[in-house]
Amino acid sequence: MENPQPKPVRLAAHLISYVFHPLFIPTYFILYLILVIPFEFVGITDWKLNLKVFSVFWWTAFLPAFAVFLMWRLKLSTSIFLRTQKERIIPYVIVMFFYWWMYYLSRNFTDQPIALKFFFFGVFISSSAGLIVNNYMKVSLHAMAISALMMAVILVSFYYPIDNIFWVLLAILLAGVVVSARMVVSDHTNNELIVGFVIGIMTQLMAYFWVL
Repeated sequence: MENPQPKPVRLAAHLISYVFHPLFIPTYFILYLILVIPFEFVGITDWKLNLKVFSVFWWTAFLPAFAVFLMWRLKLSTSIFLRTQKERIIPYVIVMFFYWWMYYLSRNFTDQPIALKFFFFGVFISSSAGLIVNNYMKVSLHAMAISALMMAVILVSFYYPIDNIFWVLLAILLAGVVVSARMVVSDHTNNELIVGFVIGIMTQLMAYFWVL
């Protein structure tokens, strides 16, 4: 079925989907933390801080993406876009491993912000929940990731005594924009988008109260 949306709208929706791909969300979150709670990184040199950002990108974006690429080249999936529920099983397991590893590191190193700890634990739980729900529907990974980011930004406001209203409003706006973009260019149903959105929110809440 041909997409009824105008071409400029579809191009914008594709661009938004790529920029806010689920694999990039952890990197965006640590950059946000460096910006809004710099006091949590006092004593860390700029080189080590850049290395920390790079390590988050390496473990949560590059390596999972490379694993998906290898799956495609080995004919384990028909597309790097993982269009079917079956093709998403192995990538779910892969990101679960990497998210758990990042949570383990953040939990065992004293120079890690508490926000990073509950965020990584939350995305680990959400990927686990996504794997289970994947048996019944192709839940939206974009909706899951962007709602997790939104909820994590909101929770930062509760934990830290900072003026965070601008970032909260921006996170809510971005969540709406990303979900709207997926409605335009993905084959997800409204239920798959809603379920993904709810999973992202609830798992961050669960992780927040568990870590604290």
